[in-house]
Amino acid sequence: MRDDLRRHRRPREHSLDRYVVFSISVLLIYSIVALWASFKGVTNDTLTTCIFASFGGEILSCALIKIYKLKEPSDPEE
Repeated sequence: MRDDLRRHRRPREHSLDRYVVFSISVLLIYSIVALWASFKGVTNDTLTTCIFASFGGEILSCALIKIYKLKEPSDPEE
C-alpha cells in the first residue's frame, strides 16, 4: 500500500519554478492593466519601466541559475 501512495504523488515543484510563474503572472497582469489604463488616457511610463526591469531581471537570473547551475554544491563532509 505504501508503494501505491508513492507512485501517485505529484512531482515536487521547486521554489524557483514557482517564482518564475509568479513573475510571469505579475508581468501579464500588469500588461493587461496598463493596456486598459492607456485606453482611459493614463500613462505610467516610469512604473512600466520599473516593473518590467525588476521582474524581467528576476526571470533572467532564475534562468541563468537553472541553465548554468550556479547553486553551490553541498559538501557531504560538513
